[in-house]
Amino acid sequence: METFSEERLGEFMGTMAGYMTGGALCFSVLLGDELGIYRAMAGAGSLSADDVAKRSDCNVRLVREWLDGQVAGGLVNYEPASDSYELSAEAAMALADDSSPAFVARGMNAFASLFMDIEKIKSAYQGDGGLSWGDHHKCLFNGTEWFFRTGYRASLATQWIPALDGVDDKLRKGAKVADVGCGHGASVVVMAEAYPKSKFWGFDFHAPSIKTSKARASDAGVAKQTKFKVATSKDYEGTIDLISFFDCLHDMGDPLGIARYAREHLEDDGTVLLVEPFALENRVQNISENPMAALLYTASSAICTPNSLSQEVGLGLGAQAGPGKLREVMSDAGFSRFRVAAETPLNLIIEARP
Repeated sequence: METFSEERLGEFMGTMAGYMTGGALCFSVLLGDELGIYRAMAGAGSLSADDVAKRSDCNVRLVREWLDGQVAGGLVNYEPASDSYELSAEAAMALADDSSPAFVARGMNAFASLFMDIEKIKSAYQGDGGLSWGDHHKCLFNGTEWFFRTGYRASLATQWIPALDGVDDKLRKGAKVADVGCGHGASVVVMAEAYPKSKFWGFDFHAPSIKTSKARASDAGVAKQTKFKVATSKDYEGTIDLISFFDCLHDMGDPLGIARYAREHLEDDGTVLLVEPFALENRVQNISENPMAALLYTASSAICTPNSLSQEVGLGLGAQAGPGKLREVMSDAGFSRFRVAAETPLNLIIEARP
């Protein structure tokens, strides 16, 4: 057994202080987004605390305390001489502009849901491991949408689909696309906007998410191209040119059966687009070399894997399965071609074909 070291304890507590600060700032960012404080500051230049409070219609004493925390966390700039605060252009992209490819503020809803669902998550750990997606707090659904939505908007139609063999051209001419596990429809909306000649179907077993998907499509003006249905991953019919799974296959209880079902409903020259959280080939390498591993393993242990364990088969693939395990699943499902077509710090973009 390793002996106690005062120096190592100090280092460890420094690490813990960093994590506690990060957790507190995630809450503070969510609060700032919910109250509209970032939007009130964006592009306004230097503002006093009174100015910020007035522009956001909030209590000035609380706003000043919030602002000082933001300054201490490096999110907001401060000028002592004039006692003024300013949101930089870069910070505004991440925190105030929900059309920006860097916007992350609303994604903090997902972290909030972890705390709200602590008793349910504890019960899963102390029981059979299962906790269905739909049994989480609604903050999870909003947070997941916004956590991934900006990446889809920035890259899906401009980089990811063009990286697939012949798919961009096929969709431009007009094709049938099924988005399985569509959530709030962020990916469907992006594809429908980019490929107006194609038809899109979104399927999800979570009825409130399907309701939101329809609203998102209507707001974006793509309702005529899209149809959404409450359905499991083995309920859709017909043959389809492109079947997509965005950050969801690992959440499913029977990913092999679901991939096999997709293979059976794919056109002979069709494609499966599998977007999964970024991971390296094996656990040891992933833990030591993937900067997203701590975040994604933690989310997987509280959300993704419990959802899988709540369903039939309950494989528990996990959000950090990595390309090797995903390749094995798709191969066993009858796909002969599998490749990582693109990657980002957050996602693997995978092409599977018959």
